[in-house]
Amino acid sequence: MPLSTFSSPVRTGLIGFGLAGRVFHAPFLSADGRFDLAAIVTGDPKRQAEAHAGYAQATIVATTAELFEKADDLDLVVIASPPVSHYELALAAIEAGLSVVIDKPFTATVAQATELIDLAERRGVALTVFQNRRWDGDYLTLRSLLDESALGEVYRFESRFEWWKPQGAREWKREATVAEGGGILFDLGSHLIDQALQLFGPVDEVYSEVSTRLPSAGADDDAFVALRHVSGVSSHLWMNSLAAQKGARFHVLGSKAAYTKWGLDGQEAALKAGARVTDDDFGVEPESTWGELGTDDSEAADSLTTVPTERGDYRSFYGILGDALTTGSALPVDARSSLETLAIIEQIHGENG
Repeated sequence: MPLSTFSSPVRTGLIGFGLAGRVFHAPFLSADGRFDLAAIVTGDPKRQAEAHAGYAQATIVATTAELFEKADDLDLVVIASPPVSHYELALAAIEAGLSVVIDKPFTATVAQATELIDLAERRGVALTVFQNRRWDGDYLTLRSLLDESALGEVYRFESRFEWWKPQGAREWKREATVAEGGGILFDLGSHLIDQALQLFGPVDEVYSEVSTRLPSAGADDDAFVALRHVSGVSSHLWMNSLAAQKGARFHVLGSKAAYTKWGLDGQEAALKAGARVTDDDFGVEPESTWGELGTDDSEAADSLTTVPTERGDYRSFYGILGDALTTGSALPVDARSSLETLAIIEQIHGENG
């Protein structure tokens, strides 16, 4: 069935106003004139006050039931609630004729995700997954280097999301089980695996080491994943919330050169610190954290070159979505590509269960 399109502005309901809703969705929706952030769902009184103060035009409701009672007044629902709720909420939204954005992880199982994709296609509504890390500045930079063949033939891709949180994650994350979409593999792995697949294509071999280090954790908090891509590239992916010293964000080895980059994309930290997505320098990375391209050969002239990091651009997700929902063009993330990532995560948990 053809995808439904809407007149601008697209009337949007946001479910959840924790970190995801408050930092990654509401600011970008409100910054794009093609969206009207019409409703926000949060049952927490403090967050209700924050939502009202930041988005006075939005109706604040305490439950999703209240939101879906007014489904006729909406075109799009953004699901930024804990992963355990993603499937049921997306199912309700699609059955109500609404287009849907689901924050990662897509769902807790491949079967749930496949059902949602098939139902959305039958109903002619959009379904996309918020894989915002496709617009990290360092990822965009690496993508450009690969397009230019600056490294030659790449044979190994190393990628890390690591930090030091010995106190554990926030309560719901700490307690969520694998069956509920909890754990660092679902959380950060959804980004790292997605990036590897986008860069180097499908895989035919998966190896993993998945551990729970903190006794209070309901699921894994330390994981390593090795992917053998059909293209011949090996991806080594680390995600760890107990890394007292962090490794390089990217370390990519090729036949001509390597690219090494330290530190995380700064867009999340900037938003948490009060930056606005419309600021002139939003997404711009300081020169002090740019990566290096080249070799460690001390006898070669100019063996290492500093590579300016491309501007990070999370705004592009909702920019492309705005085009898709108003003109029928391609969605920012094909849900089936996120299904590939979920299938790898499900395989790993099955092997380590």
